[in-house]
Amino acid sequence: MTLPIDTPAVLVDLNVAEANVRAFQSYCDRHSLKLRPHIKTHKLPQLAEYQLAQGAIGITCQKITEAEAMIAGGDMRDILITYNILGAEKVARLRALSERVALSVVADNLTVVEGLSAGFAGANKPLPVLVECNTGADRCGVETPEAALALAQAIDAAPGLKFAGLMTYPPVGGAAKVTTWLAEAKARIEATDLTVEVISSGGSPDMWQAHEMPLATEYRVGTYVYNDRSLVTRGICTWGDCALTVLATVVSSPSATRAVIDAGSKVLTSDLLGLEGYGHVLGHPDFMIDQLSEEHGRITSAQPTGLRVGDQVRIVPNHACVVANMLDHITLMRADEVAGQETVAARGQVW
Repeated sequence: MTLPIDTPAVLVDLNVAEANVRAFQSYCDRHSLKLRPHIKTHKLPQLAEYQLAQGAIGITCQKITEAEAMIAGGDMRDILITYNILGAEKVARLRALSERVALSVVADNLTVVEGLSAGFAGANKPLPVLVECNTGADRCGVETPEAALALAQAIDAAPGLKFAGLMTYPPVGGAAKVTTWLAEAKARIEATDLTVEVISSGGSPDMWQAHEMPLATEYRVGTYVYNDRSLVTRGICTWGDCALTVLATVVSSPSATRAVIDAGSKVLTSDLLGLEGYGHVLGHPDFMIDQLSEEHGRITSAQPTGLRVGDQVRIVPNHACVVANMLDHITLMRADEVAGQETVAARGQVW
């Protein structure tokens, strides 16, 4: 079916997105797990409010601009920013945000803690700070439970700050190791006069196993709202659970087994996430998007594609979070009916 939409376009089927939100909220409710969805995937106040209405306790943001856009565009009351915030200007903006919503942040080093303290000294209420812990994903985070204790004590002693708990982005499939790491850190910290009120964990690849890490008091998950090819490949969801697709038009068909579409790296992005090709063409499992330039995508197939110039294809991208950030507007759908356009509110400035 040809849609009356100029391409390339990012489409979001609200029926599917809302069903995804309800399904995982139901899972969390069954396992008495508080859900704090990450809005970096959709960047839309409308969807954040839907997540909150279904039972989420608050939202997660990765950038100050995301939090500012969410507050400006919707009714957000509890935000966790899971990123080391450095610089007096950013910290001043954090302080302004903290006067409007319940705000918490993370830190994994003393430099960040000292900067936060300098900006929040004398504030009406202390800024809650969680210690970010590296439990095996090898991104940010203190490396050992002993280091978690030391940083927790530094936060507690810093003017304007309050130690609020532990946060981790865990390795996929590492629930047992993560539990052991965090249990030791929690025990060491609570052997002092501090309390670990929050243990924040999360990630879409392990979302249906979240209950296997019972120490977590809340779970952060982002991609689940849209899903993508990477999660289908992992068996987390099906193609029918993918709410976000890229609509593209064939602009050239130079051979029977090759076609060129108007969606290149500026829409589909260059993310592979270990996959072969740059997305899945719905209804055509034999097609491969094997090559991208900025404005072109190349589809190849061992058999004749049957594609003609002017034909449309819908593509499930490898990584939905990045694609959603590429365009100023997305097209909202209800099944095959266009529901309107929506500004991607939290897209824009780096910070």
